[in-house]
Amino acid sequence: MKNIWRSENIWSSGIIFTAISFLTLLVHWGFQFMVSPLLGGTDGEYGLVLATIAFITFLSIPLQVASQAITHYIARFHFSQDSERLHGLLAGCRKFLFHITIAGSLIALILIKPLGHYFNIPRASLTIVALFCVVGGLWGSYFTVLCQGLGWFKRLALIGLLGALVRLLFGGITTRIWPVAEWAVAASFVMLFSNLILLFWKKEFPRQTEKGISPWTPEFRQFLVASAAWAVGLNCFGQGDLLVANKFFTREEIDAYGSAGLLARALATAVGPLLSVLFTHRSGRHHGDALHEQLRLVGLYAAGLIFGAVCLYCLRGMCLQLLHRNTPEAAGMILPLSATMVFVGLLQALATWALASRWQKAVLLYGGLGLVYWSTLLVFGKSPAALLFAMPVAAGVAFGVLFIIWLVSLYRHHPETKLI
Repeated sequence: MKNIWRSENIWSSGIIFTAISFLTLLVHWGFQFMVSPLLGGTDGEYGLVLATIAFITFLSIPLQVASQAITHYIARFHFSQDSERLHGLLAGCRKFLFHITIAGSLIALILIKPLGHYFNIPRASLTIVALFCVVGGLWGSYFTVLCQGLGWFKRLALIGLLGALVRLLFGGITTRIWPVAEWAVAASFVMLFSNLILLFWKKEFPRQTEKGISPWTPEFRQFLVASAAWAVGLNCFGQGDLLVANKFFTREEIDAYGSAGLLARALATAVGPLLSVLFTHRSGRHHGDALHEQLRLVGLYAAGLIFGAVCLYCLRGMCLQLLHRNTPEAAGMILPLSATMVFVGLLQALATWALASRWQKAVLLYGGLGLVYWSTLLVFGKSPAALLFAMPVAAGVAFGVLFIIWLVSLYRHHPETKLI
């Protein structure tokens, strides 16, 4: 595994990974700008696309759990430079991840119909496309998880950019011919084929003949529980409102809400790669100069969130116009949605730090707060006005609670730390 032990600087890795990923985000936005006018009108097809993608994300939670746990353990031995154990652990994790992928595919097959009915996915054809996306995403992540654990951020960023271009090309052509939600969602499945480029680096993965080391230790089981709480919190805070809206709103309301939410959710997506680098790096290094670099990365992430929110509010008319959704209803949703997503992004940063640090209680709190947040939206968010009022308040309270716990944990484990 050539160059596996080269320790990349967290700062430069984070900047490069984020820069390429931001370019990828622009391509994904190009896809949205292309298909949104084709799926407009009172039918609400575009809003249905966004709600279905959120539904797909929820069905992928089992793999998100396994992904975080495996990334953490691979990174731990990657940075410790224990070559023999790393090779064995990679082989063992690959077997474990394969079983998780099979199980996740079966779970998706069983649950997709009842959940699709509950969250008001209106057509069987759209449910079938969603199933393909879930299963395809599970198998695509089978290799990308291993890459993230090894710190191959530049490779992953380039694969993501290629996938975005494939999605833009496929979705732009098909939705122009068949302007229905199914083809726009199918583009998210087709872009997964970009992961096949990993075959060029297959020699750098552990060989089949290498003896695998099972990651299934008591410590790993504890971390798997924490990863489950992290994944639940991440999805409840990040996508739960869109499923609530799709359940209660009219098709026209979900179209406007989904368009404004797409722009607001992009705030965390744009700087999200910084957290991927932070998680992998902190999983292997908790002390010394690494702590200072990790705090700087979190600061850059927070600054990017806030700066992006201000820019989005000032340019909301232009951004919505690109989506062909510049209506008073959609424009009025930008401020509460942006404020919510800033809190959601900060919550994600604190939870990712806590997960990498193995602060299990803080991560379990994050998952619990996410469930409370989503339950609150389900109870009170039955109209656009009610949902947009509840979201920033609930997210802000959750951030305040988790931030206090994070500070206490940080000073307990690193008493020398000075944030100011």
